[in-house]
Amino acid sequence: MHLSFSYDRKKVLQALRYHFISRPEIRILIILVNVFAIVAAVLFYMKKVRPEYFLLGSCLWLFMMASFWYLLPLTVYKRSQTFLDSFTIVFREEFVRLESTRGYVDWNWSSFSTYIESPNFIHLYFNTRSFFLVPKDNMSQEFTHELRALLRSKIGTK
Repeated sequence: MHLSFSYDRKKVLQALRYHFISRPEIRILIILVNVFAIVAAVLFYMKKVRPEYFLLGSCLWLFMMASFWYLLPLTVYKRSQTFLDSFTIVFREEFVRLESTRGYVDWNWSSFSTYIESPNFIHLYFNTRSFFLVPKDNMSQEFTHELRALLRSKIGTK
């Protein structure tokens, strides 16, 4: 099975957002900041704390959401030359080959730790922080089902 693709900036940014928000440590941080903001709002409403604490909670929440939603994905996108190239990826029983105009790389299935699907991509994870995005734009339904079955048998999901 092989697939030729290039990346769409908007979809890549959305996939990077998905990656960051799905990280357990970021989820915990979001929950803690939300709890702090809610508690500060309730205490401010009850006139138990001064408005600075409520403002601090609101600013923390806004900064955190802006960083995870805009700053981190844009930074990763701008730093990586990968998203500017066109690729052909070949899925075989023995390995995965990624080809571009610069050359090719072969990855054994054991190189991947997990994979997940987002609305527009399949994220092939090497470890918890390193992954490769395979767009689903040019995939037919049949190709997608075959690829899912291959990935389940070779890697496994998160």
